Amino acid sequence: MMQLNSPSLWRAALPVKSEKSHKYSHGHALIYAAPELTGASRLAAESCARVGAGLVTLLAPGSVVASYRASLPAHIIARDDLDWDDARVSAKLYGSGGLCRQPDFQSQLPVVLDADALAVLPEKLSPNYVLTPHEGEFARAFPDLTAGREARALAAAQRSGAVVVLKGAQTLIAAPDGRIVINRHAAAHLATAGSGDVLAGMITGLLAQGMPCFEAATAAVWMHGDCALRFGTGLVASDLPGLIPQVLQALAPPTSDVLHDGGLETKPWADIS
Repeated sequence: MMQLNSPSLWRAALPVKSEKSHKYSHGHALIYAAPELTGASRLAAESCARVGAGLVTLLAPGSVVASYRASLPAHIIARDDLDWDDARVSAKLYGSGGLCRQPDFQSQLPVVLDADALAVLPEKLSPNYVLTPHEGEFARAFPDLTAGREARALAAAQRSGAVVVLKGAQTLIAAPDGRIVINRHAAAHLATAGSGDVLAGMITGLLAQGMPCFEAATAAVWMHGDCALRFGTGLVASDLPGLIPQVLQALAPPTSDVLHDGGLETKPWADIS
């Protein structure tokens, strides 16, 4: 049965920071950058960091890495070694704006496949993948699935073994186990170039922090919509990352941070009444 997306579905799984936290305890996200459409990868990287990932590293071809280094905020690392990896990487994103290398379809880490990374999918993915197609990308990735949106999203999730985020005015999030959520918490202002790259980065950031795939996707879609509702008319994609902290703060009551002798302690979301 399809459920309506709301914080009650995923709020208890949101990552939290405590006095013992350090950057790696909140994940290291690796983003494979676009070789030409650099804006898309920048939007994804900034959103990934804003949603709480402890560290974001972007891998770019040498021909454009200087552009990334000059335009990204100081807290995001840009490297020109496309084979670089680190044992502390906890989630990966491919495809936003284009591909600098082919995705790993059998990764043991959580992976988001967006845009160009959806062009040629294997018959089955290993667990912990999230696919983020809009209607055109979905049709190219799953050309034989032609039923209604709900049936198509579920069939694609079950076939691929991945969580499928079928983007649209009412985005659907479907899991291989049959769960499906519809998101109506959004605004028409999201119909703007780059908003999907922001969403892909948000999902990646939540995955990097250890949030399960289905909950990370549903949470990111709702928060992405909430950002748009807060901004309103005139929204462009670069407005969205800066609104993410407001959304996160609104989800946590003011009493969530407690000062004690050891410093600042943040209670788990599930413990907040």
